[in-house]
Formats: sequence, structure tokens, C-alpha cells
Amino acid sequence: MQRDTLVFDLIDKELERQRDGIELIASENFTSLQVMQAMGTSLTNKYAEGYPGRRYYGGCEIVDQVEQLAIDRLKEIFNCSYANVQPHSGAQANGAVFLAVMKPGEKFLGLDLSMGGHLTHGSPANFSGKTYEALHYGVTKDGIVDYEQLESIARKEKPKMIICGASAYSRDWDYKRIRAVADEIGAIVFADIAHPAGLIAAGLLNDPFDHCHIVTSTTHKTLRGPRGGIIMLRHDFENPWGIKDPKGNLRKMSSLLDLAVFPGTQGGPLEHVIAAKAIAFGEILSEDFKAYGQQVISNAQAMAAAFVAKDYHLISGGTDNHLMLIDLRNKNITGKKAQETLDRAHITLNKNAVPFDDKSPFVTSGIRIGVSAITTRGMKEGHMQTVVDFIDKVLMHIDDEATIAAVANDVKEFMKKFPLYPEL
Repeated sequence: MQRDTLVFDLIDKELERQRDGIELIASENFTSLQVMQAMGTSLTNKYAEGYPGRRYYGGCEIVDQVEQLAIDRLKEIFNCSYANVQPHSGAQANGAVFLAVMKPGEKFLGLDLSMGGHLTHGSPANFSGKTYEALHYGVTKDGIVDYEQLESIARKEKPKMIICGASAYSRDWDYKRIRAVADEIGAIVFADIAHPAGLIAAGLLNDPFDHCHIVTSTTHKTLRGPRGGIIMLRHDFENPWGIKDPKGNLRKMSSLLDLAVFPGTQGGPLEHVIAAKAIAFGEILSEDFKAYGQQVISNAQAMAAAFVAKDYHLISGGTDNHLMLIDLRNKNITGKKAQETLDRAHITLNKNAVPFDDKSPFVTSGIRIGVSAITTRGMKEGHMQTVVDFIDKVLMHIDDEATIAAVANDVKEFMKKFPLYPEL
């Protein structure tokens, strides 16, 4: 068969783009070579609807072992009793939780998208906001989750579920406080740890499993695995809604979640991706990964300090994790303009709404920056000043094409010190 050079040439160009640039999108990272290789194997040919030992197809004896390995490693990472590794994405993992816990029209409480929350936490454009009654809490003027507002809304509205987690929030979470009010009103606490999961796995942030009934995550971002989703329980529990199996026994939450993934929201699992998840989970169990997590936080805090020194307004004043959210209004630059201009200088990040934004979500007043990917490439605290200097030079000369081109050349030369996939 003739090689499809049109596609492979584009793949080569994308690899070149990644090698040449400074990757600061907070939801991105670089997997190990073996994680990438696992996704391009014969496992992609195998259908395996169901779960290990309970498949709807024959010939699953090998993929059963692969998937069970992923499950066992994930349970060891987070010290949990149940794990489902089949969700194709974090959004689909969250969708399965909703299907398992909620009925259409029931109330839940999540962080507002405009305050750093995620689409699946109740955006009116998302299934979560369309199917259920979404209530929202926000952040204070200092950029910290408004726990008093959360508690007030919870006590008044008595939602069935409270979601903690965000896509653009730079501080740790008080899971214990959220669980206390949830117990008071009889609500389920659901933690979406897609962004900080790797730092939690390394023991560097508060453990949501101590206080949250259900936990989901993506497997990329700070976990540094393939793109995908997972669902976990530290302790299984009887569902409070009286749902029974065909024999009349109450179904436990683990059973409801399994059914919500398959057949509730997905068909066949992607066993080649699950194999890559298993490899990434093995990497996370190494001592090297904890050192990586510590370096991520050190780099993020060094970068935050460098931005503050240049009079950039960081929401909440700094960061506890891998990311930071910057309000550019004092620089008179929109998030959209910053993103598009920095892209031309080989610096990739994303525009992002900031709390109490006065611009549309398609323009925004801010940018979101994460350091997971550049940390994977080997950068240390001392390199963060250089990265901030590049960004500041572009933003302070945002309409000067010569300066932008000069920074692009400097970035490309700088990134040669941090080779990406030299084996390819």
C-alpha cells in the first residue's frame, strides 16, 4: 500500500512545531515515547465492549489483561478501590457520573465557567446545563473559591450533587469544607481533578479522595499520559436512590458508574489508548514522577513571581499548582490578541476569561498559562525568567512585526536546548 505522504507530512510538520515552540497550554503535556508507541499498535483493531472477564466479543483474553493492568496501576496511584479506565475523555467521564447520579432536571452545584469552571460543570451550552438544573458558585474578588457562597447556595437549594474542580483555577481546594456542607444537605461530592491530578498523585496537593464520593480526571495534563478519561472511588458505597439489579439487590455506585460508561455513554473502549494509559500509570508510580511534580510547582511559582515583577495581574496573586491565570486589562491587551500574536512567536497558550470579565468569551481579558509541558522538556526555575521575558517582549511590542519575528527566532534557538523525541 502506498504511503499517505499528505497525512504523514502534516504529522512531521506538527512534530516540528512542537519541537520549535514553547508549549504553555495548561491542559497539554508531552507523553513519553512508549506511551505514544502504544497507541499505534494492533490493539487498535480489537473491539472489546464490556469489561475484563465480561465482554460481548470473543478474543479479548489479551486486552482483558491490558485493561486490568491499567485499572490495577491506577488504583495503586490514588489508593482507591474502584477505577474505570474506559472513558474517551474527561468530559465523557463527567457525563457518565451525571448519568449514574442524576435524573434530568435535578439540581447540582458547580463552579461557574466564567470564574474558572469547566463546560461540564453546568455551562448552558453543554449537556450538563441543558439536561440538569445547574447552580453556580464563583470566586471572591481575590480570586479564591467563594466557599461561603457555595455553602449558602447549597443550604438554600439543596442540590443533589456538588462539583469541585476547575479548568482555570490556580489554587488548591478545601475538599473537607465542601464535604461538610454536602453531608449537611445529603449531597454527593464529585471532584473533577483533570488539571491537578498528577500533582495530587505525587502527594503535593490536598487529596480529594479523603472527602469526595466520586473523582474523575483526564489522563493527559499533569498525569502526562494519552488523551483520555478515568473515574475512581476510594470507597464503594450503596447508591441512595434504591436502584436494584435484576436479582433485586441494590446496585453499588461502582456498578452504576460502569453501566453509565458502557452501555450508557460509550460503546467499545479504545484498548490501544488504555494500553498507553497503563504505561503512563506505570511511569507515575516511579520516584521520578514525584520529582517531576515538585519541579512543575517550583517552575509555576517561579514563573508567577517573574510575571508579578513585570506588573502582570495574576488572579489570586499566584499559584499552588501548574497553572496561572493572568488578567491583561492593565496592559490594555485582550486575551485573543495576546494568544494570536504569541502564536507567531512560537509561544502557545490560550485566551481565557478572568473572573468578572467585561469581554466576550471569544475575546476575553486574560490568558491561561501552564508549565507542565515545558517542565517535561527539562526546564527548571531559572528558565522561567527567560520564558516570561519572551512573552513580555512580544506583548509590549504587540504590533511590531520585526520584534515578533526576532522573538520567534530566539525561541526556536532557545528550545534546541530541550530536545523533544530525539528518537523520532
